[in-house]
Amino acid sequence: MNRPEEPKDLGTLLELLEQAGEADQPVSIDCMLQATGQRSFGALLLVPGLLVFSPLSGIPGLPSLFAVMIALIALQLLVGRRHIWLPQWLLRRTASRSKYNRAIAFLKRTTGFIDRLLQRRLVFLTEGVAVRFNAILCLLIAATMPPLELIPFGNSIAGAALSILGLGMMARDGFMVLIAIGFFICLAYFVSRLWL
Repeated sequence: MNRPEEPKDLGTLLELLEQAGEADQPVSIDCMLQATGQRSFGALLLVPGLLVFSPLSGIPGLPSLFAVMIALIALQLLVGRRHIWLPQWLLRRTASRSKYNRAIAFLKRTTGFIDRLLQRRLVFLTEGVAVRFNAILCLLIAATMPPLELIPFGNSIAGAALSILGLGMMARDGFMVLIAIGFFICLAYFVSRLWL
């Protein structure tokens, strides 16, 4: 089987995700990652980020599951691994095809607008030492996700932050990384208010 080209923008990534798995069958995380390829850490972060941002975040337990996945990816990014490893129990988790298709359709509505915003700029924020900083940011975002399950669709902000960060890394757009940091600050404030 030919491996997919590494996606460079949201439109390409969503096209690959549409092809994941078999028609009329539940879609596993493994199928999603195989469809998008496992060479781009940006894409690997973007996939769970997009799904948490989508209506799938309303499924109980799913955001926390994706938080585990994001943390595992970020930890491996932090230590400089070139290929990621995820446990089989995580890769086997599935979403129903109908809910998955609705989530992809929801995400495709803004694809053209978002892809027009992406460009190579502030590249230093997407490479070298900055990659490890971005991995720490992912871990912090993932840590906010389990408590946000207490609020219906509360993880949409976390999904947006991860999606923007993943897009920035995938497209080498450091400005998107800065926006993701802004989203995380809002997210941290929101979570802190839950405990007051």
